[in-house]
Amino acid sequence: MSAAATAPNDELDLAQWIRLTQTHGIGAITAQHLLAGFGLPAAVFSASAAALAAVVGTAIARELTRPVSSGLHNLIARTLDWCRQPGNHVLTLADPRYPPALLTIPDPPILLYAKGRLDLLRQRCVGVVGSRNATVQGITNAETFAEALSQAGLTVVSGMALGIDAAAHVGALRHVGSGATIAVIGTGQDIVYPARNRALAHRIASEGCIVSEYALGTPAVAANFPRRNRLISGLACGVLVVEAAEKSGSLITARVAADQGRDVFAIPGSIHSPLSKGCHVLIKQGAKLVESAQDILEEISVGERNTPSASMPVVLAQPCHSVLYDLLGFDPVDGDTLAALSGLDAAALATQLLELELQGLLEVLPGGAYRRLG
Repeated sequence: MSAAATAPNDELDLAQWIRLTQTHGIGAITAQHLLAGFGLPAAVFSASAAALAAVVGTAIARELTRPVSSGLHNLIARTLDWCRQPGNHVLTLADPRYPPALLTIPDPPILLYAKGRLDLLRQRCVGVVGSRNATVQGITNAETFAEALSQAGLTVVSGMALGIDAAAHVGALRHVGSGATIAVIGTGQDIVYPARNRALAHRIASEGCIVSEYALGTPAVAANFPRRNRLISGLACGVLVVEAAEKSGSLITARVAADQGRDVFAIPGSIHSPLSKGCHVLIKQGAKLVESAQDILEEISVGERNTPSASMPVVLAQPCHSVLYDLLGFDPVDGDTLAALSGLDAAALATQLLELELQGLLEVLPGGAYRRLG
């Protein structure tokens, strides 16, 4: 449903779909039973209470036969107005433009609210997810991998959260006109969450696509985001976890991806980093360890379509010939140890550490420890 498809009959049809999804007690599975039993939503709402009860029980049948409330009437009117704006669409399960990949998961959304390029929903996608509190190296990895995957012809899917998600979208869009990304959000399309990603959201809506299964006005509720994650993996042929704590939403996404028959990839890290533990758990459980985007491209058989950027290393650091840089490892090390190993006095040590940090070659960790990035 878009600005070009707002004929009265189309709008009446969409209104019935919205009413179905907003009826109390009806989720994706129950809605599928109703659609299988009666056909389109208009037929559901024309059915008798007895016929409905035979499919979904008395309580839900009672909800389906209630008159439309003023609140729902207003939501339907707002949604139809939203659809009339260029670039805005509401896709039903009966719409030929509905993403075919989502039809393969157990509980595809009955309605999918989309803003931007619908063509991306039919392209081959890779999910990129990870921690909201990402390290500098994690951000660099997410951007680098996403850029390489996008340039190889894949669409990068993520959740537009802070940290790894945002970095993945940024990397995928780095090359104007040739990058591609989809953001799956856990709110209504009229809400930007988190607000810090407002500029990014506008860019994705312009150059990529934003999708949600939630009605307009749906706020950022914690329970929505784990459900959102099944759509990230559902749209993708594989999911890459860049950084994740041992218990995190990214691991939920990875496990859902595995249940959906998607490939799972993980980037290893330091054994001392809490944000590497989740990736290490996934690798132990069978996720594919990757060190470059090329590892993913080879696994999903993109092959010779890859561009040179597809084999970029995990981090893009320029060489530095300082003694201190050579002493730094990828595991955290404190300043006293560096001073003892390098023989530098406090002033010289602080100067060199600052120079390396400004060059993006080291990361300062909580507690004052340091770790090399390249």
